Amino acid sequence: MFKVKELASYFPNGRGATQDSIIIREVMTDTRVQKKQSLFVPLVGENHDAHRFLMEAIKMGAVAALWQEDHELPKEIPTEFPVFFVEDTLRALQETSSFYLRKVNPVVIGITGSNGKTTTKDLTASVLQVKYRTHKTAGNFNNHVGMPLTILSMPLDTEVAVLEMGMSQAGEISLLSKLAQPRHVMITNIGESHIEYLGSREGIAKAKLEILDGWKQGSFIYDGDEKLLGEYHQTPHAFACGFHSSSDVVIRDITLEENRSLFTIGKDQYELSMSGKHNVKNAAYVVTLAKEMGLTVKEIQTGLKHLQMSGMRFEKHTGLNGALIINDAYNASPTSMKATIEIILELNSKSKKILILGDMFELGAHADQLHKEVATAITKEITAVYTIGEHAAQIIEGLNERNLDIETKHFKDKDSLSHHVQKQLNSDTVVLLKASRGMKLEVMLNDLLVE
Repeated sequence: MFKVKELASYFPNGRGATQDSIIIREVMTDTRVQKKQSLFVPLVGENHDAHRFLMEAIKMGAVAALWQEDHELPKEIPTEFPVFFVEDTLRALQETSSFYLRKVNPVVIGITGSNGKTTTKDLTASVLQVKYRTHKTAGNFNNHVGMPLTILSMPLDTEVAVLEMGMSQAGEISLLSKLAQPRHVMITNIGESHIEYLGSREGIAKAKLEILDGWKQGSFIYDGDEKLLGEYHQTPHAFACGFHSSSDVVIRDITLEENRSLFTIGKDQYELSMSGKHNVKNAAYVVTLAKEMGLTVKEIQTGLKHLQMSGMRFEKHTGLNGALIINDAYNASPTSMKATIEIILELNSKSKKILILGDMFELGAHADQLHKEVATAITKEITAVYTIGEHAAQIIEGLNERNLDIETKHFKDKDSLSHHVQKQLNSDTVVLLKASRGMKLEVMLNDLLVE
């Protein structure tokens, strides 16, 4: 990655062999994982302080360290071991990632949005790697700690870095954008996630638009069907993608099948190896970006067909008695929950459709109402709706008001819920698990899947 002496110009206050040409190959923040020739960065959190693990870090392969100057350096540390004293190790981690990003100098793609940013990140990397050496955010390493670590895990020959930018508070996307300075940016949509902290969808839109704070005037690709982003229709280098004819990039002739979607942009038809209208729009963002970056239609099509998706996002499993279990429990918001239910409704191979829906977090005072509104996406084609959590019962409340002939039941624990569902599984059944990550619905897979 770089040599120890390269850090000295950024962090001049140090001791030991800080001017030596010691090679750094990795960055270590967790001393439980061996990383040879690594730079140790001890982070301080609410409930932990990694400074006390410096000796363990050295044993696990650290050859240099950043060190917060308000902490006493252990006496047993070898005098020649390079230590750079900094005011704040988190900020120093971010500065190190910024330095490394400039050294590698890839084209940076920044992606944010209330829903779909991880799927869009995976789609983007899948398509762009057909032509470019591409590095992407792993899992959801998308915050003020995760994104710098993503950057610092880039191979030196990376040509394109696809960085997902997440947030919970105003100002967080601005920090990430200024750090990464993306040439191209995307806003997948404006939903209700984090409305507890941002107050309204308008507040959420403003926070997502912070991605423009570090934008380097490549392309700005966004949801053309979102009125809150309408003012950007005339912005230079901006591309509104949507189903409405007023969009710059219009998505037409959509065909949704169980395991794929077909759609047309301009004169070209594309095939996506995923179902769902919302995924088609995510793919349209990627098609637009790829064209801006010089990919042919054939290259784009190749990337769309060979996806590698992050875990727990519409994972399909074989359940007991041949049932289909779909685990989409990585995260949830009202918008994404409705969109996923729509995919289940479009699934023609199974006639018995069971929804297991849990709480969606960070909705604040809007929680009950937004949970209740999920019921509007559920039709009589659904066989049963089972809920779990503090607010998810409102989904059943909304269904009861519509008098649909659907079995509904709220459960207090996962064991009784999974055992209730077990009895109903057969080859004609599909079960959806959907909730915010903190609900940990994936633990129910142990009871629902074939061993």
